[in-house]
Amino acid sequence: MEGRGQDASGPGRTGRAVAYVVLAVLGAATGVAGGLVQAALPPFGLLLALAGSAALFHGGARFTGTRAGAAVPAGAWLAAVIWLSTPRAEGDFAFAAGIGPYAFLLVGVLIGVMCATLPPPGGAGAHGARSVR
Repeated sequence: MEGRGQDASGPGRTGRAVAYVVLAVLGAATGVAGGLVQAALPPFGLLLALAGSAALFHGGARFTGTRAGAAVPAGAWLAAVIWLSTPRAEGDFAFAAGIGPYAFLLVGVLIGVMCATLPPPGGAGAHGARSVR
């Protein structure tokens, strides 16, 4: 059933839309969990939180075969982390001022940008110009 407009190399249009929604939810959950882990288990919590974020961003790009597969969870991750860093009316906040939270935010954003701007694994840029016949 190749005539339905689906590419054999990846999920169809509906599958990608569902994947993007799932990746956005996972990105927000990873941002919240990473924010809690990096503060609770210094310094290894920071490394664990960043590794989990990088795995999600790269895995999203690899699964969907598009750059948006990394950008969607990275954007949701950033929104969750920014939401956690804003002070509440009660005076509570999840991120204290310190090197750990700032490193989590900065390095996490850099990882998200790297994963979203590099060519997707297995995409058109993976084989290079010499593979064109």
